[in-house]
Amino acid sequence: MVKICCIGAGYVGGPTMAVIALKCPEIEVAVVDISVARISAWNSDQLPIYEPGLDGVVKQCRGKNLFFSTDVENHVSDADIVFVSVNTPTKTQGLGAGKAADLTYWESAARMIADVSKSDKIVVEKSTVPVKTAEAIEKILTHNSKGINFQILSNPEFLAEGTAIQDLLHPDRVLIGGRETPEGQKAIQTLRDVYAHWVPVEQIICTNLWSAELSKLAANAFLAQRISSVNAMSALCEATGADVTQVSHAVGKDTRIGPKFLNASVGFGGSCFQKDILNLVYICECNGLPEVANYWKQVIKVNDYQKNRFVNRVVSSMFNTVSGKKIAILGFAFKKDTGDTRETPAIDVCKGLLGDKAHLSIYDPQASEDQIQRDLSMKKFDWDHPIHLQPMSPSSIKQVRCVWDAYEATKDAHGICILTEWDEFKTLDYHKIYDNMQKPAFVFDGRNVVDADKLRKIGFIVYSIGKPLDPWLKDMPAVA
Repeated sequence: MVKICCIGAGYVGGPTMAVIALKCPEIEVAVVDISVARISAWNSDQLPIYEPGLDGVVKQCRGKNLFFSTDVENHVSDADIVFVSVNTPTKTQGLGAGKAADLTYWESAARMIADVSKSDKIVVEKSTVPVKTAEAIEKILTHNSKGINFQILSNPEFLAEGTAIQDLLHPDRVLIGGRETPEGQKAIQTLRDVYAHWVPVEQIICTNLWSAELSKLAANAFLAQRISSVNAMSALCEATGADVTQVSHAVGKDTRIGPKFLNASVGFGGSCFQKDILNLVYICECNGLPEVANYWKQVIKVNDYQKNRFVNRVVSSMFNTVSGKKIAILGFAFKKDTGDTRETPAIDVCKGLLGDKAHLSIYDPQASEDQIQRDLSMKKFDWDHPIHLQPMSPSSIKQVRCVWDAYEATKDAHGICILTEWDEFKTLDYHKIYDNMQKPAFVFDGRNVVDADKLRKIGFIVYSIGKPLDPWLKDMPAVA
């Protein structure tokens, strides 16, 4: 019986291993993590992450051929294939601070694998890592190998949160990179056979190690670039009276471009886009390619510009001050159908409003109050360290209240900021909301989810990203 072990029971490790266990009943799959709380949650009825369909898959396999454990060393020692899915945060100090990936957790995982292994192993990179990480890991393993053979593979994940299980069950492609040696090719074949249980062989792409590592960074950079491109256009649309939805529809009809990832918004978020682009920038700089580095840096600059622009619109529309005013924040997760708040644009928007002394009332159907308070008081990049290494419970911010209902959030508010495109925000009773707000009542739609004309008829002053401006807003400065 083939045994697989995955180090790291997070957003990638948990769902990926659950689907492998579901599709390969003859393979024993163990997910290990040093966090007792996280493993307990995976073994309970309340899983540590929310992902549509995940619950059913885990419950079908758990205890049969899928196990969650804190006994890291034993499971690693027994495994034939070890997936490493640990945090790779952006460095906050030292060489490459603010851009380079911090490989501390990766390195300690590699040293532990070398320490406890008694048989040959295939070690698979699952975390997003900079190009050439495999080479470094290979050196650590071979210098500590005690005669055991290790083969390193890169198998980057291409999951989108909210659809992770569907992405795993029906992937566009599975990418496996390995050494171009007979042993390397044999290792690729072993992993390919696992995926071939349910993925058509023509969708399993086999490359060299560096191509696989770089493909993941490149894919995320291209996706983020599309979002920044349409967001840059949204600023021009507002300035000229064009409608960004119409523009992106017309552009997306070109089959060479296609319609996906062309929705203007308050900005992109999530655990990967910014981190991967910063990583790409650093690799370019290290390889003497400053022009290429600057090109990709601009994608992040436009994203930051879009968030600042949104905050400036809110403040300038409301008589140039939000001090002491209650602002309702609808949605905090970085996109709908996930509770994930990592790098969500809501963090910077809320911090911007708090900087102007606003009082925030936040409602999100999935993000917890503890998480929201933690996000608003944590330093940049701290979120990407394991939970036990993050600052302990941060001091909660007094001007922030988290509520469990959109009507409670908007009661007595001067303005509403819609920052996540949850479906329920389209169908709220905006008449009722308007009646319970301070006047003039403002809606700042950062996701273009509401019908602005309907809201204007009710009496709201509405700002929608990239849409012709409300007469009220035309007299206000766009960017302070």
